[in-house]
Amino acid sequence: KLPYYSHVLPYHDEATPLSMTGIKALPIMEFDDPQFPGAKYLPESLEIIKRLDFQNHLKNEFVTHSTTSPLLSALAEIEKPLFKLCMPHWIYTPEFNDQSRSYFLNKKEKKRGPFYLLVQNKKNHLDELTQKMAIIEEDLVPYYNQQKSLTILDILIASTLWGLYILPEFQFSEKTHTYLQLIKKECRFDYYAPFWQPDWPKQPCLINSLL
Repeated sequence: KLPYYSHVLPYHDEATPLSMTGIKALPIMEFDDPQFPGAKYLPESLEIIKRLDFQNHLKNEFVTHSTTSPLLSALAEIEKPLFKLCMPHWIYTPEFNDQSRSYFLNKKEKKRGPFYLLVQNKKNHLDELTQKMAIIEEDLVPYYNQQKSLTILDILIASTLWGLYILPEFQFSEKTHTYLQLIKKECRFDYYAPFWQPDWPKQPCLINSLL
């Protein structure tokens, strides 16, 4: 319930993040409140969450805990087919205009190949994704690894998997869908909602955990 203002930068805007943090990466949070001492601009999602969660409700140490390395490795493996499946759809979300869409396409096709080929090979990517997701699905009860409340690991999982909702050919299992909706509710997370508000970005928002 911390007030904040959200400013969405177009994907092709390199100058703004470089001037603030020296790297082209989002999100960036600007801190001007004395209760959050340290750097004024913070560019990394996990570091932002850790700074805001100064009482450590989310057990942020789990990110560096040795027992969580299999989860982090599993998420990295899931991202490979997930990005190939979703990127051709993501570029048509409200986040992009024509200029930023062209910039995104040129950048990502250099790394992952032409998007039309990614679409043509979607069956192989879906098969790979299904196999890799099975590794973590069994531990989502109700929070990851039988935790009694939301932790930073749930935010990592949800922020990785949520983009799959855009993919018409993919359907979550009932267990994973229920899990993701629980995380959404607890984080007060509304995907792309700011873009659909007629008075955005003039109105302040309430901070949510899925930065």
